[in-house]
Amino acid sequence: MASDVLPPFINSTGLISKIFAKIQEAQEPERYTQDFQGTVLGYGSGSAKPFIPFLKRLGFLENDGRPTDVYRRFRNSDSAGSAMADAIRRGYSELFKRNEYCYKLSQEKLKNLVVEVTGKAKDSGSVRAICASFKACNDLADFESSSTGAVEVEASPTQSSSASEEKVPLPHDNMQFPEIPSDVKMSFGYTINLNLPNTDDPKVFNAIFRALKEHLLTE
Repeated sequence: MASDVLPPFINSTGLISKIFAKIQEAQEPERYTQDFQGTVLGYGSGSAKPFIPFLKRLGFLENDGRPTDVYRRFRNSDSAGSAMADAIRRGYSELFKRNEYCYKLSQEKLKNLVVEVTGKAKDSGSVRAICASFKACNDLADFESSSTGAVEVEASPTQSSSASEEKVPLPHDNMQFPEIPSDVKMSFGYTINLNLPNTDDPKVFNAIFRALKEHLLTE
């Protein structure tokens, strides 16, 4: 079933790499607004306005325009690629659900995947824009160092088998117990506490002591 919400995209996809480059150069704003994008970054045209909702879909901005940790990590050149990879995984999660390596797909295979997810016609403008937006972001991403990537730890077969077969000694394994001489007789005693009913009927007491004698006080 196709998703009702399309993956994030803007139609002027050529602006994506340019505005992201300006984001890395400019000081982080308290709020990323149209005024900031137009005045500070220099992209205030109508075709650039959809870039703010695009940033929010990718997780660079909160709903109120405040920059997120992904935004701050992207401004650091050492973690920019990893931050963009995390943003792509979030914004295009429906693509990753169907193919976790969709960022490695050719343009044609990516288009086929977008068509599958969206239900749109292969030649529709939205499919082209989604693919182009994905590629523009993907060119800035480093999935090898992505913090949300799966980390696999493979145990050594030799270590796992030896660990499972190794016997851990219990505290009593090395304890020595003296032997009991055969001429020593042992006996056990029991203390029985009875809660007698509040009654003066002798039949009740007779029944109790008779049961004790038959079942407990035997040799």
